[in-house]
Amino acid sequence: MKYKLIGYGGAALLLLAVSIVISLSVGSAGISVRDVWGILLHQLPWLADKPVSYSPGEISVVTQVRLSRVLLAVLVGACLALAGTGFQGVLRNPLADPYTLGVASGCSVGAAFIILFGLQTALGMWTIPLVAFATGTVTILIVFRLARSNGIMHIETLILTGVIIQSFLGAFVSFMVSMSQGVVNQILFWLMGSLAMRSWDNLYMLIPFLALGIPVLLFYGGTLNLFVLGERHAAHLGIRVERTKLIILICSTLLTAAAVSVSGVIGFVGLVVPHVIRLLVGPDYRFIIPLSAIGGGIFVLWADTLARVALSPKEIPLGVVTALIGAPFFAYLLHRRKLKQGGSA
Repeated sequence: MKYKLIGYGGAALLLLAVSIVISLSVGSAGISVRDVWGILLHQLPWLADKPVSYSPGEISVVTQVRLSRVLLAVLVGACLALAGTGFQGVLRNPLADPYTLGVASGCSVGAAFIILFGLQTALGMWTIPLVAFATGTVTILIVFRLARSNGIMHIETLILTGVIIQSFLGAFVSFMVSMSQGVVNQILFWLMGSLAMRSWDNLYMLIPFLALGIPVLLFYGGTLNLFVLGERHAAHLGIRVERTKLIILICSTLLTAAAVSVSGVIGFVGLVVPHVIRLLVGPDYRFIIPLSAIGGGIFVLWADTLARVALSPKEIPLGVVTALIGAPFFAYLLHRRKLKQGGSA
């Protein structure tokens, strides 16, 4: 197992490093690749005192805008992919993703409300992320409360409750969009997802959630393998099923809420990435969890790079790019699952 993880993990990290290099090298600012890396190398402590010929604007674009955005894309992708892995493991459904339980809709309600009433600056740049995170967390608590019966949370009831809450909150967001006039574009831009106009502060906000989420999910990797056998079998093997489900769902929800509160609604990452990793390395969650974190970072990074440069100087919303990639893949998964169940093509 150790050598397999090292092999796959090393290849994934190498691909991530190459992706970061390429993404940093391209953009719409008209800065050459040589200048980009000259500016980045000049940030090293032992080279910082050497004279440079770069303008302050070029340095700011590379270090404050492009570098922070690239790293933020990696962290957002890692959060969403890890959340998807947790949801799929607990729900025992490879078609589940972080939006199954209405977390994204809950975050959207908070963000749309703040934008609609012009309160974006009440707490500075943290206003929308904090409110979106709070409403997303409240949403999942409501879903858990409605789904529990006699202290037990059945998978089917949980999914159904999440779908109902998501539909209700989605309608509420649509209502606020219809009521808005001057800020309708801001609300729609947030709902379509983007990493534009983000900063290092947004990056720092995600780090604690990843630092907490990765160890927790890794700790329960072996337990998620037992969940594949069914909750009853897992309980017979000594697993405290309800407590484990609650911990993993809360952890996955926090990762989702943190990512969505920073980037807006970005769909299909938590669906596509864990499934691709599962196809490559098998069903062992001890491999799927760490590799999904890396794979999610790669997926969102490439999607964001495409969003930045495809129609430069215009920018495509990141959620649109991930949907254009993820929706056909989702259709493929449905078709593949139907064939496995013996349905007609």
